[in-house]
Amino acid sequence: MADSGRRRHLEERIVDLILEQGLPAGSPLPAEPALVDTLGVSRNSVREALRALHTLGIVDIRHGYGTFVGTAPMTAVTPGLLFRTRLRVRDDPGALADLVEVRELLELGLIEQVATRVDEAQLASLDRAVEEMDKGDLAAADQRFHEALYASVANELATQLISVFWDIYHQVADELEQTPVDRVRVVQGHRRVVEALRSGDPAPARQALLNHFADLRERVRWLVAATSGPR
Repeated sequence: MADSGRRRHLEERIVDLILEQGLPAGSPLPAEPALVDTLGVSRNSVREALRALHTLGIVDIRHGYGTFVGTAPMTAVTPGLLFRTRLRVRDDPGALADLVEVRELLELGLIEQVATRVDEAQLASLDRAVEEMDKGDLAAADQRFHEALYASVANELATQLISVFWDIYHQVADELEQTPVDRVRVVQGHRRVVEALRSGDPAPARQALLNHFADLRERVRWLVAATSGPR
């Protein structure tokens, strides 16, 4: 087995150990000598595996204290995903559409749940975000809108993934040609989502979100065409 294969296998064994022992987030792993004995490998091998898992956010190495089960949110994977996406989009700008598709699938899967749980406080937060889009930093307000939109969803993993893909999309898009943004159209699209949620009916909320993503896909098509065209 190649060295890289052995390292990955050891990392998987440590993850299995965490799961088998039922260690919760933030709890300490067995001390390094115990891991060496349990896994039957050298101390250097254990240290390398733990460093790799630390990079992934699976464990947290606290110098002078030990190694603990990671508590980092899904957003910890953003730098690695962003790097790989930038590499891919460099060769194929159309890959940006894949990010939009993932976001759309996630958000459409949750919007009906939002529609049945939304309350006046959440609607007020969404209204404020829409007003900020109209008058202030459009991208920042857009992000706040989508964070507020799913604040009531009882699925932390899904909401964190939405945030991750939102961040990656905007960072990659900003590195390509500047996309023309019709602020009025963007604001109206978000306002329709809020109005649909106020109705308490999931169907209009889903349709409003579908329309929002249709506009976003159109902007991505423009962006891809501008980036792929002659310089």
